[in-house]
Amino acid sequence: MHCSVPYPADHPFPIENLPYGVFSTAQDPEPRPGVAIGDCILDLAALTRTPLFAESPVPAPVFAEVRRAGSRESVSNLDAFVALERSSWRAFRRFLHGILSREEPLGDDVLVPRTSPETQMHMPITIGDYTDFYASYEHAFNCGSLIRGADKAMQPNWRHLPVAYHGRASSVVVSGTDFHRPSGQILASPGDSQPIFSPCKRLDYELEMGFVSGCFCLSIGAQARLTWHHMQIYGGKATQLGQRLSPQQAQEHIFGVVLLNDWSARDIQTWEYVPLGPFLSKNFCTTISPWIVSMDALEPFGVGQYAHEPALLPYLEHDGGVNYDVDLTVEIKADDDEYHVVSRSSMKHMYYTLGQMLAHHSTTGCSMRPGDLLGTGTLSAPRPDGLGSLLEKSKLGREPFGLGSRKDMTFLRDGDSVRLTGSARGKGYTIGFGHCEGTLLPALPLLD
Repeated sequence: MHCSVPYPADHPFPIENLPYGVFSTAQDPEPRPGVAIGDCILDLAALTRTPLFAESPVPAPVFAEVRRAGSRESVSNLDAFVALERSSWRAFRRFLHGILSREEPLGDDVLVPRTSPETQMHMPITIGDYTDFYASYEHAFNCGSLIRGADKAMQPNWRHLPVAYHGRASSVVVSGTDFHRPSGQILASPGDSQPIFSPCKRLDYELEMGFVSGCFCLSIGAQARLTWHHMQIYGGKATQLGQRLSPQQAQEHIFGVVLLNDWSARDIQTWEYVPLGPFLSKNFCTTISPWIVSMDALEPFGVGQYAHEPALLPYLEHDGGVNYDVDLTVEIKADDDEYHVVSRSSMKHMYYTLGQMLAHHSTTGCSMRPGDLLGTGTLSAPRPDGLGSLLEKSKLGREPFGLGSRKDMTFLRDGDSVRLTGSARGKGYTIGFGHCEGTLLPALPLLD
């Protein structure tokens, strides 16, 4: 597609992408919604004040919500936009394609330098709930083999349902946010039964994708009446308590996808996870990339879903369901201050589709709301260079490996930075996600 904003053919933010984010600048420090295009950000707040927007055929709901965010009458993020229906998202995307493909270039009043040090990215949405799944067969098998042996690697329920745990929404942060090493109960030595309180000694990353739920204006049942203060702008566009989704319905109500790093304290996890699963080992920090890539941008990259053996129960059958061929890379910057590639995997390595995960989440009738964040779980590829965590890469710390000048790498050390990237390559263009990056700081002391 022609675009009035120039960029090279392999740029991660072409006109075929148009991901949404929230940014601010040194000149205008108020966070506001924007769209990545080349090395620029299309400032949606500024765009709403131009004749281009005023004269557009964009449907009234989109016009109202984007203009309201642009005028700062509501929270300056994407909450209200995410809470619209899919038809509205698509209409606004067509509008953006139209103004960016015009021969007349857009002016500096609506285009902001994306890569400038004076441009800062913020959390794109208010996350009300966060659930993380365990949807990669390769990762589950690798971890199970290390812990229980290959013959008992897979738990009996794993091939029947998407396993997940409920995470902590308050500690989800945007890329570039540093965080402190967590402390908790760990076993000092293998075979110990008495724990000690200590900073985590086995800090790990997890290579994941996250997906954001949108509006659930379904014809079945009444819309829920919400009481959450930041949900008032959503107009009750959540599923009603007791209402269930099919995988097909769930897929249609996913707004978009981000990169996600579910940082994990493995030694805290080992001691706490039986019988109720992860808790403090996962709640201290989760990093996401700042740009939400729409499902429409990813649609050309759909690939077949895994063959399920045994067959899934009927409520999880996803006719027409797909995975997505998105290449993923993990890099670590350690002692020599350079990033080194540690792993290459793909989003296609999911045993369950996004629709199946979201549908299963709703099975009991728990209310799903716009802005809920769901993680895929670690995405490991079926090859040695495609392991999505250090737990797998170092074989539980038993097999150190080289990382630049460091020859004994197992788990992360204070000062290490981890960067996730992702890309889907089409005919003459690339869909990118930006960086998902964080740096590990030393543990904080206990409060007096």
